[in-house]
Amino acid sequence: MLVTGAAGLLGRAVLDLLSARDVAATALVLSDPGDLPADRVVVGDAGDPEVVRKGLDGVDAIVHLAAIPAPNLATPVEVFGGNTRATFVALTEAAQAGITRAVIASSMSVLGLAWAQQPLRPAYLPIDEELPLQVTDPYALSKQTDEAIGTMVWRRYGMTVTAIRFPFLGGPERLAHRVELHTSTPEGGAAELWTYLHTDDAAAACLLGVTNAPPGSHVVFVAAPETLAPYETEALLDEFHPGVPRRRRFPGRMVPMILEAGERVLGFKAERLWPVEVLPRG
Repeated sequence: MLVTGAAGLLGRAVLDLLSARDVAATALVLSDPGDLPADRVVVGDAGDPEVVRKGLDGVDAIVHLAAIPAPNLATPVEVFGGNTRATFVALTEAAQAGITRAVIASSMSVLGLAWAQQPLRPAYLPIDEELPLQVTDPYALSKQTDEAIGTMVWRRYGMTVTAIRFPFLGGPERLAHRVELHTSTPEGGAAELWTYLHTDDAAAACLLGVTNAPPGSHVVFVAAPETLAPYETEALLDEFHPGVPRRRRFPGRMVPMILEAGERVLGFKAERLWPVEVLPRG
């Protein structure tokens, strides 16, 4: 299996999982850190067809994670152009090489809420894969385009592509810090609805995408079933998303997101839930 962006937070988790399951892995990275648990490391840009062809040699599936992960980490042209080029090259080269299954990392940021210059609210709650997008930044636009590339590749080449919309990812240190932030300034998590997923669960979702997903082009949300904020979800929504229509109640810290597509397409359910004590709001 080829893993692009293999030296990143999620890429390393995917390699660890593949290693634990004795699945041969090729890592594609911009520079080799020297400690990746991969059978083979290919150094280069995922947007370079020759580099990707080298990485695809002998593999049977691809998990494409290479990207600039935020709109403020490079110029808008570099973020949008680099991300979408890498996805187009990785998927089309894989399809032309005869590979039939791929996973790509999308993001909750595709909704447009996370990096909006003015606060935005979803059209309804809980959010699902049909929620209208409100894209205003180059990173969200790149993820919207990545998902469209996946659909095009399925239609043109018949390669099954699953785009997984990930929330905030982290292991113990990152999750513990995130809880502290959501406790002191919960407004900071409103754009992402205080969602999260343990990095190991995210890696498991990637593997399920290349083993379980039925033929087709798929877009799915994955997340833990509860938020990472220490307040009841209804109270948070009353305060930070007032007036947004709610199609169900959210008892306790229930995440305001529909998770059924991830369960149906991937067979995925989060297993590593971070313990959070519920506090009164106000």
